[in-house]
Amino acid sequence: MWIEKMFKVKKPIIAMLHLDALPGDPRFDSNTKMTTIIDHARADLNSLQEGGVDGILISNEMSLPYQRHVSFVTPAAMARIIGELKHDISIPFGVDCISDGQASIELAAAVDADFVRGTFSGVYVGDGGFYNNDISNILRIKKNLFLSNLKLLYFINPESDINLDTRSLVEIAKSLVFKAHPDGMCVSAAGAGQDVNNTLMSNVKKSLPNEVVICNTGCRPETIEEKLKIADAAIVGTYFKENGNLENDNFENVRVDKNRVQNFMKIVQNIRNNMK
Repeated sequence: MWIEKMFKVKKPIIAMLHLDALPGDPRFDSNTKMTTIIDHARADLNSLQEGGVDGILISNEMSLPYQRHVSFVTPAAMARIIGELKHDISIPFGVDCISDGQASIELAAAVDADFVRGTFSGVYVGDGGFYNNDISNILRIKKNLFLSNLKLLYFINPESDINLDTRSLVEIAKSLVFKAHPDGMCVSAAGAGQDVNNTLMSNVKKSLPNEVVICNTGCRPETIEEKLKIADAAIVGTYFKENGNLENDNFENVRVDKNRVQNFMKIVQNIRNNMK
């Protein structure tokens, strides 16, 4: 599978690098300088890489509530941050301009990302209203930007939103593979840090054994072995942060804890060793 070639390991762990609130975001403090956001991102990057993760996914996690079509300042700020970090990134990395698949792909083109994660297809409803994705347009943008090597990781059941498509997740996944050939399919729970239903994820993988299926949420030391028995990779965010918290009492981004990363990756390495 391509995922093993890119990350050079079986069952890679892709760590989330959550950026602080950016200019224009409701949580952005007007006294905050971009240099501070960059320093925080660099500290988290170092903790994740020194902790032994296999890949990094950089997202505007603190841009809540997320925009369906992001303001120009968001990808501009993300591009500056990533540009400042590029010489420090030593493993494959991706970007996720949350809730805007087109912006994610265009950002990837600007920063030479290896992969993107996003909601590229389907119609959903949630707190942000309707979320209608035109996969035909998304793939044409990717083509026109000459991004043939960019891998697209599709949310097939995004966190916090309900799919208006009444088909089962397996049927949706099969249809998506036929029409769009996604590089990977991310299976999620109802929210960040929540446990993915193993049966649901297993049904998708069994129905599409040759496709990359990724566990997108809820990976912790006590759950990761079961997740990796099913999934080809896992994305981990909340657990790697101090005390396993996404944000503090002031709704600010929490830093990555390198010790939590190291301990988690030791467990993953043991799992890989037992799979040989």
